[in-house]
Parts: sequence; C-alpha cells; structure tokens
Amino acid sequence: MPHWPDDDVILYDGVCIFCSRWVGFVLARDTARRFRFTPIQSDYGTRLAKTFGIDPDDPDTNAVVHGGVAWLKSDAALTVLSHLPGWSWIRTLFAVPKPLRDAVYSLIARNRYKIFGKYETCFVPDADMRARVLE
Repeated sequence: MPHWPDDDVILYDGVCIFCSRWVGFVLARDTARRFRFTPIQSDYGTRLAKTFGIDPDDPDTNAVVHGGVAWLKSDAALTVLSHLPGWSWIRTLFAVPKPLRDAVYSLIARNRYKIFGKYETCFVPDADMRARVLE
C-alpha cells in the first residue's frame, strides 16, 4: 500500500449526502481537530484517490490516511470513529471479520445515492469546516 505525506485526512464523496453527513458527524465530535477533509472531486482529493486505487469518477469507498497509510471501506470508518472522544469502544468491531464488515459497507456504498440522495454540486462546507478542507 502506498504511503501519503499528509496524515489524518478523510477522503469523501462531496456530492453524496450521506458522505457529507458523515463528515459533519466527525466534525461535531473531533474536538481535538485531528482530522482534515478532502472531497474526491477536488484536485487534491482526486490525486489522493488515484494514488490509492479509488476511481474518482465512481468512488466505492471513502478513505482515511492515518499513520501514513490509507484505510479503505470499513477499516476507514472504524479507524476514524475509534479516534473520536468517547468512541474508542468501536475498536472492538475490528474483531468482526473484514470480509463481513466490507460486505455491509459495500452494500451501503453502492446504494448511497438511491437511499440518501445526491447533491447537484459538491457540498459547500461552513467556515469552520473550510479551514480543515484540503483542496
């Protein structure tokens, strides 16, 4: 797996309503302001996606770079959650076999636009989030 120089960066689909709400969830709980964000539709996000084998035109996962390594699918979600205050218990879910976790993740990812909807253009963050966005 290739390494990335920036750490604690969450790559997300900026037109996906569910994905944008995920970012909002993290922002509200990340009191240490550890995580930064990049929509896959940005130049930076596209470069990051391509480096880790994610198709920027049809992303099937979000990702988080943590410890210089990109974590994908369920590993990404659990890694982020486990580093939020009060959520360290989530690490226990790493005991669930990865193929099962990723199957559930992929089912939601494949149907996210149908279930949650899609923005016409990339989600525009508020001023607090904008300071934590890499483009």
